[in-house]
Amino acid sequence: MLLRVRGVLVALWLGLVVTLALVVAPTLFGQLDRVLAGQVAGAMFRIEAHAALGLAAALFLIERRLARSAALQGSPLPMTGLLLVLGALFCTVFGYFALQPMMEAIKAGTPGRWSFGMLHGLSSSFFALKGLLLLVLMWRCVSATASGPCARPVAATASRA
Repeated sequence: MLLRVRGVLVALWLGLVVTLALVVAPTLFGQLDRVLAGQVAGAMFRIEAHAALGLAAALFLIERRLARSAALQGSPLPMTGLLLVLGALFCTVFGYFALQPMMEAIKAGTPGRWSFGMLHGLSSSFFALKGLLLLVLMWRCVSATASGPCARPVAATASRA
């Protein structure tokens, strides 16, 4: 049950990240003027960042419990899922909560050490890295579910074909 909940949470988070990056942002900037598109995209990325905090907290608790169980069974790399969640959380915290205020200050006219374009590129890189970390975590979830107690043995599957 815990593996399925983890899979659903990771799928929701990854789906949100992919939808924002590949559907929402390009559509906004393709249909609206740049300023309005930036405002709407900013609001949507704010929602994702706050949702990410909740999803990361829930996944952290699940991964910690799974890591503890795996370590007790002598499984190699029991902390990998936990590190992936923490990496995605770091990407959210740094990419949004640290860089976004700096970008807003530059837009408001406050001079900064870096340009808006540099900060936006860095923020986008962290968003892409978060997506990659979540993709790896999703891959692990699918692998864990496929090899779990509900999976049919390969020999039984091959004989039915």
